Amino acid sequence: MSSAFHVPAGSRTPSGVVLSADIDPFHRRLHRIAPSGLVSGTTQTAGMRRVEAISGNTVGAQNLWMGQTHVPASTNSGNHHHGESETAIYVVSGTPVFVFLDLEGDEPVETRIRTAPGDYVFVPPFVPHREENPDPDVEAVVVIARTTQEAIVVNLDELSWTGVRTTASR
Repeated sequence: MSSAFHVPAGSRTPSGVVLSADIDPFHRRLHRIAPSGLVSGTTQTAGMRRVEAISGNTVGAQNLWMGQTHVPASTNSGNHHHGESETAIYVVSGTPVFVFLDLEGDEPVETRIRTAPGDYVFVPPFVPHREENPDPDVEAVVVIARTTQEAIVVNLDELSWTGVRTTASR
């Protein structure tokens, strides 16, 4: 028998499809999360509201967390970092500003990245930062994706690397 026609040993679905035994029923389908299904019971930072859509809790994700962050008009979030997680941000609405300490010069410099809808921002693991919304009228909304299934948030008293501990091997 040609290997092109060989059916591997595994499990048969109710519809008769034979799958590898390690593909469980949960991982055989797509999962839709409507806005009404967003979960607000995730780690929060002062001055912003996070809601999760894709996570280990909501869909059984093993390596990904995705959700939204809302920063009201004329509001700054607290300083924080996301531990070992890489974070990708897509600006949906508003003009949020992302603030971090640039350590590459002679002295640390508070640096501001101004954004607009359609922009992307990458936040490396452990980088202390905050979000600001300078607009007096429009809420800033961003979509966030992280490389962990949980919304890791370490809130900080100040925008500083003091006390930041990395456990990732580099």
